[in-house]
Amino acid sequence: MDNFKFFPEGWRDNNKLLETQEIFQGFVDECDSDYNLHITLENGEKGVIPREEVEEINLEKDGLPKTNLCVGKVHKFVQFKKVGNYEDKLLLSRRQVQKEVVETIKTELQVGQTLNAIVKNITPYGAFLDIGGGVVGLVHIEDLSVARIKSPFERIKIGQKVNVMVKYIDKDTGRINLSYKETLGSWEENAKQFEVGMKVKGIIRETEKNKNGIFIELKPNLVGMAEYQDGLDYGENVNVIVKKIDYDKKKVKLIIL
Repeated sequence: MDNFKFFPEGWRDNNKLLETQEIFQGFVDECDSDYNLHITLENGEKGVIPREEVEEINLEKDGLPKTNLCVGKVHKFVQFKKVGNYEDKLLLSRRQVQKEVVETIKTELQVGQTLNAIVKNITPYGAFLDIGGGVVGLVHIEDLSVARIKSPFERIKIGQKVNVMVKYIDKDTGRINLSYKETLGSWEENAKQFEVGMKVKGIIRETEKNKNGIFIELKPNLVGMAEYQDGLDYGENVNVIVKKIDYDKKKVKLIIL
């Protein structure tokens, strides 16, 4: 479910596409009055996802997807499978993709597994990411980076494609917690990109109340400390010199220029 493909040129002459189990992706141009989605593929070909094939998870009592979900997918990319032809268009199903993803979550998804995901929504406490077929997992703000941040917007943006690690799965409810910081490299991997005496840029992330020091982000998974200085604010960019890298204690000491 991690790798989406586009239909190739000449699909009309390839009957095997009807039998393929691969997942493809296209752009939603329109949601019509019957809440069918009209799709454009990468090669310019057209397809349609009937309303009953739009959604598997969020359904009304009559079994059809909520109308706002159909409308909300306009001008976005969605994943689907080809199930046939509709007049001069491809007949597509997003619902089948969701069924496959949900089944995968129940039987195959494991804690510690790395996935490709797309940021769908951002809140003050974290971000919701589509891990495939509309199945969504949550990244709490503390799992976005080692450096303390005030808003998820400081790390990611809506529509961004990222790698995430599965942190927790509730297979009864389908709830999935993800971690972004786990895919940004270990402390050691990030520290090796720096050397003592190197001049670099950092971001002020936290000033200790007792004025013992200032935490400065060098990379999302690498934070150093410099001596306290007045007049520096959270989020401010500063130039620093790497004074010391202690691999045993996993600490970096900095000097603010």
